[in-house]
Amino acid sequence: MSEVIMDISRTELKKLGITNEHINYQLTAEELTDQTLQRNEGVLNNTGALCINTGEFTGRSPKDKFTVKDAITKNSVFWNNFNLPIEEKYFFQLKDKLTRYLNRQNEIWIRDCYACADNDYRLNIRVVNEMPSSNLFALNMFIAPHEEELENFKPDWHIIHAPSFKANAKKDGLRQHNFVVVSFTHKIILIGGTAYTGEIKKGIFSILNYILPHNKKVLSMHCSANIGKSGDVAIFFGLSGTGKTTLSANPERKLIGDDEHGWTNNGVFNFEGGCYAKCIDLSEEKEPEIFHAIRPGALVENVTFFKDTNEINFSRKKITENTRVSYPLHFLLNVAEPSLGGHPKNIFFLTCDAYGVLPPISRLTPGQAMYQFLSGYTAKVAGTETGITEPKVTFSTCFGAPFLPLHPVVYAEMLGKKMKEHNVNVWMVNTGWIGGAYGAGNRIQLRYTRAIICAVLNGHLNTVEYKKHPVFNMLMPCSCPGVPKEILNPRNTWADKSAYDAQAKMLAALFVANFKEYAERVDEEILLAAPIVK
Repeated sequence: MSEVIMDISRTELKKLGITNEHINYQLTAEELTDQTLQRNEGVLNNTGALCINTGEFTGRSPKDKFTVKDAITKNSVFWNNFNLPIEEKYFFQLKDKLTRYLNRQNEIWIRDCYACADNDYRLNIRVVNEMPSSNLFALNMFIAPHEEELENFKPDWHIIHAPSFKANAKKDGLRQHNFVVVSFTHKIILIGGTAYTGEIKKGIFSILNYILPHNKKVLSMHCSANIGKSGDVAIFFGLSGTGKTTLSANPERKLIGDDEHGWTNNGVFNFEGGCYAKCIDLSEEKEPEIFHAIRPGALVENVTFFKDTNEINFSRKKITENTRVSYPLHFLLNVAEPSLGGHPKNIFFLTCDAYGVLPPISRLTPGQAMYQFLSGYTAKVAGTETGITEPKVTFSTCFGAPFLPLHPVVYAEMLGKKMKEHNVNVWMVNTGWIGGAYGAGNRIQLRYTRAIICAVLNGHLNTVEYKKHPVFNMLMPCSCPGVPKEILNPRNTWADKSAYDAQAKMLAALFVANFKEYAERVDEEILLAAPIVK
């Protein structure tokens, strides 16, 4: 990298409070991997991927993420259990401590990159890391500028990340020693006390969920997306672990992105330049694209190996169930370049129903689609967040509540408008349990869910007979290629039909109770889409 660029970067970093002269700037994946190995902070597996242990935190810590409450955010951010306010004085205090800590290190790592594949919405990011492995994550997950673009690179936002720095919770206005603090005024994200790399990507996702809808009138979405040979786009909403990455990786379709997208007047675009896939129970047979992406340049987190080997034991959960791998999009054979597509033809809401009530596939009316989007029903899968050890029933509005700074109705109204404008088909897909609740029933087989998705995309479900669910009123197909008929109606999979009926009524009551929060701000069409509670 040219010395001119390095000198410019040092000058700008000093304005940020970073005066450490020992900078590793814009290193390659190979260089970052080698440095991590030299520092004894990781090992290689048998395919050459770098494997690290993120230590105390193996998932996000939503209760320790804060937004500075100031003139910009005071009346625009929807303050709740996920959008936690912090005074600006603590932001300055933590920034000063964090930068002084990094200035004392033998060396630091800097990366210039950007988010948003649509150049009209490009967000330039400068990442400052304490560790080379964290910088490798940024290289994998964000979009890399061309070298000539670096000469005039001006960061819109900074991320300052030091996993080994621990705050003084009492003095620094925090809950405990780890933190993510976002300032929209200063356009800085501070991350300390946690090596879990997912905090980096979700920090940028959260700010885009503010900037794009609030300032640019673009819908931001927690979803994956792919595109077919005819140009038809499908998007998959869902929380981590419900199948976004797995189901959007389709050899017959090109992947636009696996987690975060925007929807403009022209179509959809990916926020990221890579994938961050779960590894638990990964196999070449079930998920070949992800399996073969674990190679030199990939970063694998919190896995263990078979005894006396460096071969990953993907089924072992000794450290966490939330084992992960990050890799750039070009590691996949079938990706859209650039990561853009037109308006969606089909939208899938993925839910992991731990109660075993919802059908494997159901077609939604526009009102039901909006109701389900605002409800965001699913089960948090073990390991994704600290303290989650088994599926936990939750309503995560818009399928991404922890990352939404604005009121959920803002995103829902934008989605509803776009769905109607472009006549989009909306489907609810249950990737959770059938035949009983968690602990009694079985999780739906992936091959059946894949067959269902393919049937929708190929148009096979446009001509079949449908039956209404008696409680949720969703339309359930009576047949689907590659799927046993008896599982399409979940009641048929329960040995005790009365137990199913009771479970369905109980879940419906949970939906109705949860939706009271939004009832005053939505129209009658959405209210009438509520499940029936007798």
